[in-house]
Amino acid sequence: MTGGEPARTAGKTSTPAAADGTGTPPEPDVPRPAEASGATQAPDATEPKDPATAPSAADQAEHPVSGPGGSAASGSALAVRVQGLWKRFGQQTAVAGIDLDLPAGHFIGLVGPNGAGKTTTLSMITGLLRPDEGTVQIVGRDVWRDPVDVKSRIGVLPEGLRMFERLSGRELLGYTGRLRGLPGSEVDKRATQLLDVLGLAGSQHKLVVDYSTGMRKKIGLACALLHNPEVLFLDEPFEGVDPVSAQTIRGVLERYTATGGTVVFSSHVMELVESLCDWVAVMAAGRIRAHGPLAEVRGDATSLQAAFLELVGAQSGDTGDSLDWLGGGTR
Repeated sequence: MTGGEPARTAGKTSTPAAADGTGTPPEPDVPRPAEASGATQAPDATEPKDPATAPSAADQAEHPVSGPGGSAASGSALAVRVQGLWKRFGQQTAVAGIDLDLPAGHFIGLVGPNGAGKTTTLSMITGLLRPDEGTVQIVGRDVWRDPVDVKSRIGVLPEGLRMFERLSGRELLGYTGRLRGLPGSEVDKRATQLLDVLGLAGSQHKLVVDYSTGMRKKIGLACALLHNPEVLFLDEPFEGVDPVSAQTIRGVLERYTATGGTVVFSSHVMELVESLCDWVAVMAAGRIRAHGPLAEVRGDATSLQAAFLELVGAQSGDTGDSLDWLGGGTR
């Protein structure tokens, strides 16, 4: 971590991949019999490797160490790797050199107070905003070196989503799917299913400009899911959404993660994060203060809210006692 308070890391770090990048440990070198000319024995397998031949971060993320039965060892597969990420706006530092590994197949919450840098971080991770320094890899691919490949593997529901509002909901899905390169018949089938599941079938021919806030969030989520991404990024997906729409969105996201997808979403509502997520990263003042499985980040605190307030250094401020003129008394 560059600068500031070091992050509190919960859980164990991932085991690096084999040096050959294949995901399987290399067999030790077998010494060859000495020849008549006096050839020396092969070097021991434990001898340090040349740094130039060491596995790259992309290789480690793309080729996790295999566990028993050939499956990836628990916690070794990464959906996102962030290293040394910085972003400044003039004299204001929004993101201050964060390092963060997000495991694949989890429901991950990026939490923090307003102004913590959550939206800026997600914008850089998804390729919407170029960082001043640092690198981002998604499923082993560099976001800025191979943006087309990366964006084909992710779905994004950004804050302040802007859409083609003069299209109907169905037309927007049809347009989005074809831009993604999906066959027309497959786009139509998936659009019908998503509209039905998200409760938009009755409004599919209404223009998006006439959609309510909750309906816009749902059609935006449908667009993000249409091509079946490997990782889904959502910035405040439940903000301004009524309880019925929120429950529908929640059900779709839980089904997505249950089948192996990864969800990364930002929020400042701790109760929501605690009920949805199994992995959390806490951000404040542009830095990661803690990250890991929910139970470990929460620790001995009574709730994630209590742990969060301690991590971000929130103090018990003025509760309003000084506002003696406020209330139902005399004006």
